[in-house]
Amino acid sequence: MDTVRTETGNDDRNDDLLSELLQPLRLTGVFDSRWHVSAPWAIEGDAEQGCAVLHYIVEGGCWITAEGQPPQELHAGDLAVFPTGTAHRLADRPDRQGVPLKAVLPERQPGTSGEIRIGGAGPESRLLCAGLHYDASAATGLYKALPWALVLDGSQVDREPLLRDTLRLLAAPDRPIGPGDRLITLRAFEMALVLALRPLLREFAENPASLPVLRHPGVSRALVMIATRFAEPWTIESLAREVGMSRSAFTAAFRALVGEAPARHLTGRRMQEAARLLGETSLPQSAVPERVGYQSAVGFHLAFRKWFGVTPGEYRAGAASAA
Repeated sequence: MDTVRTETGNDDRNDDLLSELLQPLRLTGVFDSRWHVSAPWAIEGDAEQGCAVLHYIVEGGCWITAEGQPPQELHAGDLAVFPTGTAHRLADRPDRQGVPLKAVLPERQPGTSGEIRIGGAGPESRLLCAGLHYDASAATGLYKALPWALVLDGSQVDREPLLRDTLRLLAAPDRPIGPGDRLITLRAFEMALVLALRPLLREFAENPASLPVLRHPGVSRALVMIATRFAEPWTIESLAREVGMSRSAFTAAFRALVGEAPARHLTGRRMQEAARLLGETSLPQSAVPERVGYQSAVGFHLAFRKWFGVTPGEYRAGAASAA
């Protein structure tokens, strides 16, 4: 799938799709680094499982390339986001062979920062780069279907003032450091990711063919229904009926476009919300099953344990001890 360069606008019809993409997706940690590079230079990044990657060009410019994809040139003020952590190269020229990122930044633990300095005799560039770690089990089918890279040019970033100002603050060499800095940085990058993906949703609203899953009205509608109405007593038959399809045709189309069966996708969304309620709220545990679409507490308990490997009570206790 090609890189998507988005066009911003005022259409907010896809709020439900934004929720489907991002509401269950919470960052668990961030590693960010500041790059000071002078040509010639090139760095090869490995694929990052459960990690979105962000590159913000502070000064100068670079090229991004990936296997099977056309090279993309970036300039000062541009932002590139790799939602699913696709392996890629950053370089001063698209044909430059690079050194592995792990050779120049061997330790990239979430919650820490790093710095790269590569000195050549050519033009200089400065970049803010970050690995945004998330729980891969919380990534929806629609999120996984996003293009390998999303690029916003400088003018598009400027039209999102909150995104622009957040990126500039995060890229500042004298970024404030103090109590709560790790959590503040985590949430700032989380906001930057949401703000960067919002223009992409506008692009999808205007051109659904740019994302295959949205070409199918029944499947795309079912995704939104599962994302926003997961507490209803859905069956595969009732979902198919709601979108005007037969059960077999709906199941086949959903699996082909989303990558998993509709029943598993529905269970996953319910488990994501259950985990949020148990880990982030004081809602009584006995009230959680009904809130996420289970009429039977025993059925919920068995499903939760199968999904997460622990009981709901153990999950809540673990979340409390980690807080």
